[in-house]
Amino acid sequence: MDLEAINEHLIPVIVIAGLIVGYVIRVTPVLQPAREYIPLIVCILGAVLGTIIQGVTVEAIIMGAVSGLASTGLNQVFRKALNLKEGG
Repeated sequence: MDLEAINEHLIPVIVIAGLIVGYVIRVTPVLQPAREYIPLIVCILGAVLGTIIQGVTVEAIIMGAVSGLASTGLNQVFRKALNLKEGG
């Protein structure tokens, strides 16, 4: 699988936005109750951004939502690769 195949199914801007929003939620003390909902939040954010970027189509909504969820998975890959603890 090459990067072109990934770009066909994911929107990199949304993945990066999801990583940033998830990180902000995780490290902001006021937002700590929302930590367990980070995957849902970035999924919805991705769907909304997908429609803004590509127009209101089912494909754009799904690609945006999947891109948002991919940011959660990418965060976990980074954490495992860098041996970071879950707290911050």
